[in-house]
Amino acid sequence: MSVYLDVSAAVHAKAGLSRYAGNLARALAPMLGSQLVLFQNSLGRCPLPTGLDHLPVSGTRLGYRPWRAAVLAARALGLSSRRLAPEASLFHATEHLLPPVTAPTVLTVHDLIWEIYPQYHRTGNYVYLKAAMPLFCRRADRIIAVSGATRDDLIERYRVPADKITVISEAAAEHFAPAPHAEIERVSKKFSLHGRYLIAVGTLEPRKNIAMLARACGELFRRDLADTLVVVGARGWLFEEAMQEISAMPWNGRIEMPGYVSEDDLVALYSGALLAVQPSYYEGFGLPVLEAMACGCPVCASETSSLPEVGGQAARYFDPRDLDAMIETLAAVAGNDDLRHEMSAQGLERARLFSWRRSALETAHLYQTLVPGIEVLV
Repeated sequence: MSVYLDVSAAVHAKAGLSRYAGNLARALAPMLGSQLVLFQNSLGRCPLPTGLDHLPVSGTRLGYRPWRAAVLAARALGLSSRRLAPEASLFHATEHLLPPVTAPTVLTVHDLIWEIYPQYHRTGNYVYLKAAMPLFCRRADRIIAVSGATRDDLIERYRVPADKITVISEAAAEHFAPAPHAEIERVSKKFSLHGRYLIAVGTLEPRKNIAMLARACGELFRRDLADTLVVVGARGWLFEEAMQEISAMPWNGRIEMPGYVSEDDLVALYSGALLAVQPSYYEGFGLPVLEAMACGCPVCASETSSLPEVGGQAARYFDPRDLDAMIETLAAVAGNDDLRHEMSAQGLERARLFSWRRSALETAHLYQTLVPGIEVLV
């Protein structure tokens, strides 16, 4: 038996999809042993993520864009090829790309953002996903949705039968935990942070709603409830307008944008923050909510999509389109030491309910419903 797991997103470091593929692979490896084979679409071009280089690798050398076009063309024409995964007993596609393999397939769907907020996608990407994803969802034998919200979107938008979908949550990686004071001090000095800061994490794109958060923070600064907003994440697409808006704010000097940071630094940044904010209009899962909670950081988030499902009662919520509601929610937490302490403790407990071992075990058991001969070591 050979289970092929596509880790291309992890190889290309594609934000949340990268963490999903890499963490799932690391958690599945001891459960599947020699049955696990990693698949990637850029063989020889990029190294595997840390902790995966001992595993066998298969795939193609085409690279991301040519591979993406070839997959859609083959699927549209109803073609399949044993050569893509010659030994596969099962193929698991972990990003929104299902190769035309002959083995039974599992497809992870993280979100349907292009359907819900098409204006927040580049035209080419929107056209591709609009054409490809309904096809991929039909052709997959089973679908993993990373949240109940994504499952509901699949049922509503694509009429995917409910019994074809299994909800398997993501989790914060094990190293997300409260950092020692010395590490917090080191990272604060590295990024020239002083005093009380809020943190928001995610690829910078319109649906992340960072400009609205920056406006809300202006009022927190005025009330002397915080000193700085730190926005962590690489710049994505269509973010120029928001950047111009932020640059024009009188308090823009108190908004730090260090870009992508290492996970070790991110742990310390969460641990030292006054609170973490996830102001997005839409998230398929919202992993930063769990990561912040696992580091003992209180969380405020939008009351939309999957975020209340992830944060539970440990977070506080607001309407992401209501500036006053956002301000008052953030102010209520930032200005109350006892509440933040309570939320920190609740968040630590909430984060412990999610683990990659549990997610991997549920995923492996799903594999067995398609291929009973797959062995799972627990």
